[in-house]
Amino acid sequence: MDLQTLTRIAPWEWPPETEELLIETLRDRRNDISDRVLAADLAGALPEADDEIVDVLLDVVRNPAEPDEVRAAAAISLGPILEETEIEGFDDDVSEPPIRKETFEETQETLHRVYAEEATPKEVRRRAFEASVRSPQAWHSDAIRTAYRSGDEEWKLTAIFGMRWVAGFEKEIMESLGSRNSNMHLQAVQAAGSQEVGAAWPHVSALVRVPGTEKVLLLAAIETAGVLRPGEARSLFEDLIDSEDEDIAAAVDEAIMMADAQLEHDFDDEEEDEGDGEEEGEGGYVN
Repeated sequence: MDLQTLTRIAPWEWPPETEELLIETLRDRRNDISDRVLAADLAGALPEADDEIVDVLLDVVRNPAEPDEVRAAAAISLGPILEETEIEGFDDDVSEPPIRKETFEETQETLHRVYAEEATPKEVRRRAFEASVRSPQAWHSDAIRTAYRSGDEEWKLTAIFGMRWVAGFEKEIMESLGSRNSNMHLQAVQAAGSQEVGAAWPHVSALVRVPGTEKVLLLAAIETAGVLRPGEARSLFEDLIDSEDEDIAAAVDEAIMMADAQLEHDFDDEEEDEGDGEEEGEGGYVN
């Protein structure tokens, strides 16, 4: 098994020795930079990441002697691991996070420190921020505002990416939907879905309806539209349900399934609220 073979296999089908291969490739600085970048990229997709792979990635990220490309790739791969750990938490006896709390906190602190050091190459700082924001902390809001207003197109893109995880930027998301920069536009569409920005509906639904929307943008718009107005998902996606493009058809199926689940959840909540109201009414009169 080699790195290139892994790129052609779904992560859940990777063999047991995959993590060992990635660690060996990352640790040996005699390897080609391209191989080490690929190993770092693949590390972020490990189905069962653990403390050992995180420690190796952190060693790369905080080492100024490492090539910028390798540090940046290692940083961004920590993002999915942080997010999964954030979701799982440390107080649930049912599920167990992929890494220990100490490792989680060390990762947050390291990424923050690398981002905050202005002497660090911009690409490394950006990727450290983009990884860290997937486990939001108090400092992220100000960092997003600074990046968004910086006048630097790359930092502004990073800021819009961060808005997917940090609330309070509805105005900026709406502004970015009108961006002529295709990457910013894409990130804004995804942020509108993550933050459920209802005002984005006309723009997002138009992206789905209008023929010729770039595929990657269309896929994002499909997902976001299903979140913003689940009750209109089926009618909006009517012309795409049987798309010959497998990716588009799959995105539509997923969006409809999620929309239906949300509608069912909302219906159950309404019934529960009505039941609570009836009980309160019956016991609330003074005779």
